[in-house]
Amino acid sequence: MTFPARRLRRLRRTPALRRLVRETTVTPDDLIAPLFVREDATEPQPIVSLPGVVQHTQESLRTEVSELAAMGISGVILFGLPASKDSVGSEAWNPDGVVQVALNNLRDDHGSELAIIADLCLDEYTDHGHCGVLTDDGEVDNDATLELYQRVALAQAEAGADMVGPSGMMDGQVGAIRQVLDRNGHESLPIMAYSAKYASAEYGPFREAVDVTISGGGNRKGYQQDPSNAREAMAEIELDIAEGADIIMVKPALAYLDVIAAARARFDLPLAAYHVSGEYAMLKAAAANGWIDGDATAVEHLTAIKRAGADIILTYLAREFAETLQ
Repeated sequence: MTFPARRLRRLRRTPALRRLVRETTVTPDDLIAPLFVREDATEPQPIVSLPGVVQHTQESLRTEVSELAAMGISGVILFGLPASKDSVGSEAWNPDGVVQVALNNLRDDHGSELAIIADLCLDEYTDHGHCGVLTDDGEVDNDATLELYQRVALAQAEAGADMVGPSGMMDGQVGAIRQVLDRNGHESLPIMAYSAKYASAEYGPFREAVDVTISGGGNRKGYQQDPSNAREAMAEIELDIAEGADIIMVKPALAYLDVIAAARARFDLPLAAYHVSGEYAMLKAAAANGWIDGDATAVEHLTAIKRAGADIILTYLAREFAETLQ
């Protein structure tokens, strides 16, 4: 039998050779760690469906972020759990609100050495669990919500955020936020837009993490994207870029690798992907049952997301991935 002159297995023969020709490598520089801070917590509260993840106190958050920074993680994104909620989510723009306090603390601790990002949404702060203010008939009022997002953006910017991440999927949200930031002297503050955020079934553990229940058994299918649509995602991204987005995002990640790849091929902006709570929880549950090698699968998942075209990965795996490298 005649073999071809080129044998691809030659370069797979040893670990050193495999490293030498590796096409895709994930490092802590690529990662953003999502973190939860709870206003009324006196000690960190474990999140049952997210093993290893907690709702932090302000002090435990500062400790966690310092350790992540020492491991080389590039950034963190903060989600707040206020002590009280109302129909419009007013604690989201309270200068003394839980995330604003955390932003101030972390800015004091880290200066410009770590990217400190604030998720910009209202669902954690509203008593109905939706991402915006409601009309009398219970629908999310898009344009009225934009005015509230502007208040939140300004509060987060003034508290010291390096970047804001609007995640509510309201039409026009990036433009409204860019306008208010520019008008108030924050022209240099970038926006990481949750551009293609799908109405996924994989957000369940996150809802536990932020104590959010949508009233009346409702859902967000009226404003988050239909999981069946990919071309629509390109339209969403185009609109966000036109409105001034600095980074675009696809969320979730693993079930939407085709969307990530399409966005990478079409757009030149930095591209983020959110490896969401359900993706993390499924990995952890399978590993706990001995069905998979959890550490190896975690690396494989993150590598797939980067290989598809993501420059930045938001993931609850950030800490343990960095620890594994160390």
